[in-house]
Amino acid sequence: MKFSKYHALGNDYLVIDPQDWPQKRPDPLTRLQIELICHRNFGVGSDGILLGPLPSDRARFALRIFNPDGSEAEKSGNGLRIFSRYLWDLQKVKNEEFDIQTLGGVVTSRVLDGGRTVRVGMGHVSFQSDRIPVTGSLREVINEEITAGGRSFMFCAATIGNPHCVILLPEISAEMARHYGPLLETDAHFPKRTNVQFLKVLDRKNIQIEIWERGAGYTLASGSSSSAAAAVAHKLGCCDPSMTVHMPGGEISIEIGDGFSIQMTGPVTKVSEGTISEEIFARTIPD
Repeated sequence: MKFSKYHALGNDYLVIDPQDWPQKRPDPLTRLQIELICHRNFGVGSDGILLGPLPSDRARFALRIFNPDGSEAEKSGNGLRIFSRYLWDLQKVKNEEFDIQTLGGVVTSRVLDGGRTVRVGMGHVSFQSDRIPVTGSLREVINEEITAGGRSFMFCAATIGNPHCVILLPEISAEMARHYGPLLETDAHFPKRTNVQFLKVLDRKNIQIEIWERGAGYTLASGSSSSAAAAVAHKLGCCDPSMTVHMPGGEISIEIGDGFSIQMTGPVTKVSEGTISEEIFARTIPD
């Protein structure tokens, strides 16, 4: 099984085209197979798998996105940038704008700077509880209280096709994300679990986030997290509609338009190409 590996600010994905699968593997990958492929010791190692291009009746291309725990994600900003660069490398696209269908909706993408940068129209952010989803009455989920690990936080929830819990604080850290992130991800407020961002506003045009990603864990960078956190910072009146999101892996530029539409721009780096041996599927991952 062939793969191409890319990273977007340290958030790495394997792109696998079903057309490259051996004939004896006609079916989609199982949850365990995805876990094995993504495992840093027992597989190739990645923050997820991008399965595509797939046929679509709604867009030029379709994409499925899988987390390293085998669950399927609705949308990934970094994943979409990587997939766009992969299509560009295969000369399936050039410099034109094109659309990609995901479970979280159709996005538009354009590859820039000779493949080094990709801009994605991520869609519109919503704060509506039923769309995210968040339990309780129908409302915009802004500055509500949540408790994790014995500590109370004020959070805002948002969706850009996948769920996010954004917590604004004066100081944030990787340790905070690692400690509270898994507790918040699976909190009862979020029936489909959630991505978690700890947000610090630096000034009107700059924010900093630490990320715990649903199904993946602590993450160096995330495009959808950048989009959601930027939208919350703007919604709260803390930032202008154009801002830079600073993460441990690097920076992403966000432009917020009418109705909280999001344009995300950031880098992509190609890492390697290779072949996954069927032999890795002969065992399971130890507990």
